[in-house]
Amino acid sequence: MSSFSTIGQRLAGPCGIQELMDDLGEALSLYPDMRMLGGGQPAAIPQVQALWRQRMQAMLEEGSLDRTLLNYDPPAGNPQFRETFAAFLKRECGWEVTSENIVVMPSSQSAFFLLFNLLAGETLQGKKRILFPLLPDYIGYANQALTEGQFTACLPRISEHGPREFKYEVDFERLKITPDIAALCVSCPTNPTGNVLTETEFYQLRDLARHHGIPLMIDNAYGHPFPDVIHGPFRPRWEPGMIFSISLSKVGLPGVRTSVVVADPAIVKALSNMNAVVSLANGNVGQALVGPLLRDDTMLRLGREVIQPFYKKRSDLAKGILTQALGDDLPWALHAQEGAFFLWLWLKDLPIPAAELYQRLKARKVLVIPGHYFAFGLDEPWLHPQQCLRLTYSQPTTVVQEGLEILADEVKKARAEASLR
Repeated sequence: MSSFSTIGQRLAGPCGIQELMDDLGEALSLYPDMRMLGGGQPAAIPQVQALWRQRMQAMLEEGSLDRTLLNYDPPAGNPQFRETFAAFLKRECGWEVTSENIVVMPSSQSAFFLLFNLLAGETLQGKKRILFPLLPDYIGYANQALTEGQFTACLPRISEHGPREFKYEVDFERLKITPDIAALCVSCPTNPTGNVLTETEFYQLRDLARHHGIPLMIDNAYGHPFPDVIHGPFRPRWEPGMIFSISLSKVGLPGVRTSVVVADPAIVKALSNMNAVVSLANGNVGQALVGPLLRDDTMLRLGREVIQPFYKKRSDLAKGILTQALGDDLPWALHAQEGAFFLWLWLKDLPIPAAELYQRLKARKVLVIPGHYFAFGLDEPWLHPQQCLRLTYSQPTTVVQEGLEILADEVKKARAEASLR
């Protein structure tokens, strides 16, 4: 509406994350037969769900549930939980942190919104920007800036590992840190591609940020220390000057809307103050459920022994289904499967935009996410993501198989139609 403020129009207007969540919510409520290959919904893993039921039952029996539901915590989070979380990170990850480095937030999504607008935008030194060094990156970031031009991004190098696999790499020759850059931000594993920074890339980004006196922000929603859905050996490590976000969503708790930010005390205090203004306090349930499991290392074992192997198996299964369905005659490739819950499919020379393919698949009750939503902060159009789709394999295997086979069929139809023109 024209009567909305400038900021109101930026936040209330149509955007990728709003369309994604509307489609997901509509499908779940109105179209239960929709094959949900979009979104980042975690899988219903029986061992994980059983654990949360056990914790809820224990809270009922010990009488802590009433206290959890009745009381407000401080805006930085429950003090005992912050102490427990810091001790966990120091003991199990080797990070030199205390509770002063820990702030609880009502989701990583809200944490990054506050961080982006804390660090960048209009300042006394002029306009500051957030730099995304490795596109494609998370759809939820794209519309979080409160000022025009607050985000900028660097295109990746595309390294093809064969006819059916490729990997995005940070293009350090293209990556420039100018005086207006306030922070670097990357998700790891990257949502949407499942890309994991190499050890060399991580330390080069760290050194660049350190040299320019700006934070390196890492979104660990799918990564270390939990759910730890990373298939290789390297794990990014927090150091002073960095900002790491750790979410409870992908350990089967998206409904509790809880994340933890690890940062220098000044950032922690600023986020706590901002959280008091916009949210008053955090939800208590996630902290209460997880706290005891940090002390006995159940959270680490859950990721390493249950969640990570589950998604690796699903990843291999989905790749096999898609390989068979698309066949050898079409030009396509998958991003190297390094982590997270997704296949990132590159349909080379796709005759229609991925957004149109998305609509055609939606009509056939298959929900995917077109790739253009994950390319933002660019001064010029980038054709490549318009040939890409993000596909999740966290749904039941029958749903994944049906959805991927319909996808392949629709791609073949689009190519056949194009050949007749």
